[in-house]
Amino acid sequence: MTLRDVAKVAGVATSTVSRVLSNPGRISPRTSEAVLKAARDLGYDSARRREVLTAGQSRSVALLVPDIGNPFYFDIIHGMQEQLKAAGYIQVLVDTEESAEVEESTLESMMSTSQGVILAASRLSTNALKRAAERIPLVALNRNDGGAPAVLIDATIGIHQAFQHLVSLDHRRIAFISGPEKSLSSQWRWQAFVDAAREHGVEAIRLGPYAPKQTSGAAAADAMLTSRATACIAFNDLLAIGMLRRFRVRGVRVPADVSIIGFDDIFGADFCQPPLTTITAPIERAARVATSMLLNRLDPGSSDARKMVRLPTYLTVRESTGMVAAR
Repeated sequence: MTLRDVAKVAGVATSTVSRVLSNPGRISPRTSEAVLKAARDLGYDSARRREVLTAGQSRSVALLVPDIGNPFYFDIIHGMQEQLKAAGYIQVLVDTEESAEVEESTLESMMSTSQGVILAASRLSTNALKRAAERIPLVALNRNDGGAPAVLIDATIGIHQAFQHLVSLDHRRIAFISGPEKSLSSQWRWQAFVDAAREHGVEAIRLGPYAPKQTSGAAAADAMLTSRATACIAFNDLLAIGMLRRFRVRGVRVPADVSIIGFDDIFGADFCQPPLTTITAPIERAARVATSMLLNRLDPGSSDARKMVRLPTYLTVRESTGMVAAR
């Protein structure tokens, strides 16, 4: 069953059904009862969820992240929490362990306890994301394939700036250290990588996939040396930092022998040895925009109908990139 089915039986607009199920206090009791009855009669699960929320006066919004230990999510947590607090909501934080199964089961349990959800770097399938978006108000960060409102961190500008930088340093064989196999962000970044390589007339190599953790950096560094690429752009800063450590163990000098560019500009990227050149992402801003979009969905009086927001990235040059070594 979908919201459209409930709306048809109740004789109201689909948007009215969504508002009743997300914030019934803002809709007339008569209309709310008609919608809830239709939902119950059709077996729509959100009816029970909303009745539980109404009885308990829940004011919580869930944030699901794939790895709470990844500093990338620190700014997301902070940016979302500040905005929710100002709006009178409590943030519920859940680590889904990079698992689509854990994420789906957790999301199911959130249906009866939270008024809305923000999914950061969701690992759900497209169909699972679409089903979830029909049952509970949600906003996705870096996912735009499930019909839910989305905030995307656009890698295109940052990656093109990275190629301009590397080509100016005479690099002509550049590797992309890819992230998780099912990560849409990794797929988008690879496509931007290929486009930039074609534009600048250099060779593009894809290595991986790798888990977006420091511990994966050793294997990625070894693969890069085997590939004979002189520079790389890693899926994220954690992978790049793990590669720096491995190169130091193997006696490979950065940037004298190889150049490395990370992605995200997480806390600590400038503390590395050498400090990491990286593609800076507006992480906290993305969290604030996503939270605003979700709060607007929970407010039936809101006129904000944004379905997608793209936020650009840019290159921050530090000391992990340099001229190609003479070989």
